[in-house]
Parts: sequence; structure tokens; C-alpha cells
Amino acid sequence: MPATEPVPGAGAATPPAGGPRAEAVIDLDAVRHNVALLSGAAARSGAETMVVVKADGYGHGAPGVARAALSAGATRLGVATLDEALAVRSAGIDAPLLSWLHLPDENFAAAVAAGVELSVSSREHLAAVLAGARAAGRPVRLHLKADTGLGRNGCPPGEWPGLVDDVVAAAADGTAEPVAVWSHLARADEPGDPSIDAQAARLHAAVAHVRDRGFAPLRHLANSAATLTRPDLHLDLVRPGIAAYGLDPIAQPADSPLRPAMTLRGRVALVKTVPAGEGVSYGHEFVAAEPRVLALVPLGYADGVPRRGNDRGRMRVRIGGTIRPVAGRVCMDQFVVDCGEPGALAVAVGDPVELFGTGAGGGPTAREWADELGTIHYEIVTGIRGRVRRTVHDGGQA
Repeated sequence: MPATEPVPGAGAATPPAGGPRAEAVIDLDAVRHNVALLSGAAARSGAETMVVVKADGYGHGAPGVARAALSAGATRLGVATLDEALAVRSAGIDAPLLSWLHLPDENFAAAVAAGVELSVSSREHLAAVLAGARAAGRPVRLHLKADTGLGRNGCPPGEWPGLVDDVVAAAADGTAEPVAVWSHLARADEPGDPSIDAQAARLHAAVAHVRDRGFAPLRHLANSAATLTRPDLHLDLVRPGIAAYGLDPIAQPADSPLRPAMTLRGRVALVKTVPAGEGVSYGHEFVAAEPRVLALVPLGYADGVPRRGNDRGRMRVRIGGTIRPVAGRVCMDQFVVDCGEPGALAVAVGDPVELFGTGAGGGPTAREWADELGTIHYEIVTGIRGRVRRTVHDGGQA
């Protein structure tokens, strides 16, 4: 690669003042773009949109994402746990909010008092939620979850009539208000898989049973993938999660209308030149075949950069405006970038390093990391942690 200026040697550069060592930059304008696209598709089907902000907004910050989503067309929010729901409420967000993953011995009174809608998957679960409603002194708004074939949470078909009986009794005595019947798809990211239609049929059967008891529940089944590919399954409400953050569950970034909202970046801590034959990082999986300029970046697996990220020597970052490979193993606190032969790339202490982002200009993406690791980009963005500062950009302002 052509050099634009001489590469400084070790200790030759002084880092600029200020700036975080490592940061996840969150673009709320991208969230708005994504939610507007998703909620627009849902609206054309006559459906509302619930944006999922569990796991602190998939690592993006739940309150900021929630506000951005609601301003862009979402009408509801979803989280997994009671603590997550109460954190959203404590941020001053009063939109309809569903929480769905609980243990029956949890205290539901605070969530009911805060107007959180609760999902139930068994008679035992329902009994605990109703006890919380009585303690709170107000009825609980219920979403009844049917297991339609994912085999995780949700009431199996054989137990569904008993659960519905208990809900009907709770509605009669004013303890509960049935709001919705819902389920979750196992293979929506595989368009055309027959399990998708099979699950939809089971949900329709569960809804019919509730309607036969005199209720008219909302129906929701579509996750991100189904929101994007199955308008016939939008029903009354879609429930996108990862797509709201710009990570497409099906298409590669270059082919997706979504805009990734998180960019992970660090700064160069040290620049040095090593001679031919010199090994780099634990195990010396990288050995310089000729003199190489190396840049040290102080992020590692304690910050969510997977140790396996460079197992095959294919992890790459953007440094000095150029895509360069990582040299050797990722460590707990740091990794090393191969900046080429001396004079090939101008790089200095303090320079920014983009680990993943939007993919613009061929830059690295969370999807690329996931593909290399044999996982999904959900795991990448939710795994950024430890010493990484979150910087939120909203309307162009940090």
C-alpha cells in the first residue's frame, strides 16, 4: 500500500489529549431510520410495532433507543425481565411496555403498579402474576404466550385450555385484563422454512380458543426477520428487535436497507517496528515474514472483543483510513494490528481504530465478526462491555 507519510517509530508520537480509550458510538438517527422502515411496513399491513429494548437495548442503551423508536413510529416496547421493565419506566418512558421472561417466585407487584404488561406461560406463572396484581391494587394487562414450536418459553397446546380458564376467571373478578396472544418463531431467518407456517397455524388455533371465551386479543408473532419478509404474519403487532439496531437477520449489510447503529472503536496505544522472524502475541500464531509495523490497540476479550476473533487470522480493522489485519491472538486487554512494511501506512499513537461499524467503504461489520465466529451479530453487539464507553449521537450531537 502506498505511504502517505513516514510511519513513526515506537515512542515517536504523542497521543492527542482527550478522547476515550475505547467507545461504542451509538447513532440514534440510524435507529430512527430503521424503526421508521419497520413500522412503515407494519402500518401498511394494519399492524402496530413493538420495538424490543431488552439487554439494555441490545447493548445500545435502552432509554435512548426507546425514545428514538417511539419518535419513529413504534407504539410499544418490549423487554425480557422485570428489572429491565422498571429501568425503562424509571427513565420516564410511559409507553405500553411488555415484559415476558420471569420466574414464578418473583415479586410482580412493582411492575403491575408501574403499568407494565406481563406475559404468562403457565398456570403457576399466572398465579404469581395475579398475586402481584392484588398486591398492587390494580388489574394486570396480560399477554398469553403459546409455545407454537420453538420449545422454549410459552404454554404447550395441551395446557393451553387450563391457562385460558384461569385467565377468564381472573378477568371476571377484575384482577386481569387479557391483551394479547403471542408466540415466537424458531426459523424466521430462513425464509420459506415450513416451520414458519406451522407455527402461525398453531398461534391461530390458540387465538381461536381465547376468542371462543369471549375475548378479542391482539396477535403478535413476527420478529425482525418476519417483519421484513412475511407481511402476512404482521397480524396486529410486529415485534422487531435486532433490525431496529440496523443488523439485518437475513441480508448482508451491503444488501440491507437497514443502517447499523453501533460503531466500536479504540485508539492506538503504541506503534513499533519488529524484525523478520519476530512472533506476536500469545502462542506466536503470527510471525513476521519481513519487518512489520505493528499498532497496539487496548481492547480485548474483557471488553467484548472475542478471543477467537482472529483464530484464522482474518479479523480486520480500519486504521489510518485503511483496512488492516489483526496480528496474532486477541488478549484480555489488547490486540495488535499489522500495519504492513515500514513506510506502507502512516499510523501514530492516538489514531482511531474502527473495529466494526456500518460497513461503509468496505469497513468491518458486526455481521462479519459473527460470520467468522460462527455466531450471530446479536451476540457481538450485546457482548460489548467492560471498559468500553458508550457515546450516543442524537441528531448529530454527541
